Parts: sequence; C-alpha cells; structure tokens
Amino acid sequence: MKTILFSFLFTVISFAVQGQKASKLAVPDPSKKVQVVEAACGECQFGMEGKSCDLAVKMDGKSYFVDGTSIDEHGDAHAKDGFCNRIRKAEVQGEIVNGRFRASYFRLLEDKKKKAAKK
Repeated sequence: MKTILFSFLFTVISFAVQGQKASKLAVPDPSKKVQVVEAACGECQFGMEGKSCDLAVKMDGKSYFVDGTSIDEHGDAHAKDGFCNRIRKAEVQGEIVNGRFRASYFRLLEDKKKKAAKK
C-alpha cells in the first residue's frame, strides 16, 4: 500500500514540476537594453533564403534568423495574424552571432490591428 501511495505522489509531483517550466526567454536581463524590433517569418515576410518557415527579426534594416525561440512558440504562424502573414513587433534582447540573432529574451507585443478590431 505504501508503495502504491508513494508511486502516485511521485507521479503527481513529476507532472506538477514539468508544468512549471518557465522559458528562459520570459524575463529580460535588467542590465541589458531591450529593443523593439519587427518579427515575422523570414522567408514569407522578409524575403530571406531558407527551406521552411522560420522566425526572423529585422533590426537596423537587416534581417536575421532567430535562435533561442522558434516560430511555433508564438502561435500558429499560418493564422491570419501569424508570422507568415503579418509582421509583428517584439521586445528582444540578445546578440548577433554568425549572422543570426541569438535571443536571450523575446516577447511578442500585442497586435495593434487585432486590438483595434476588438473595439
């Protein structure tokens, strides 16, 4: 009986811990500057060369594919307001490494067009 109870509690605790995984990209580093950039599918919206739909950001007029987060972590890319159909604004922190933007913080900002349609 104790074994069954222990197994049950272990299972419940395991699921609870897994559900609490917080993205390391969810909190900005207060010692670094947060930039607001354009974010979209690099291939569909920014005309970048690639094999599939991949998240990219545009900063200072240049586009970079993003490492550290993916296009699918921010909703359906092919939805009406998704990255393949619309350029969105995002707050980011990170650095450009080998021609790619390595994100240490990424937060998609509210879509103003979507917000206006709700009113």
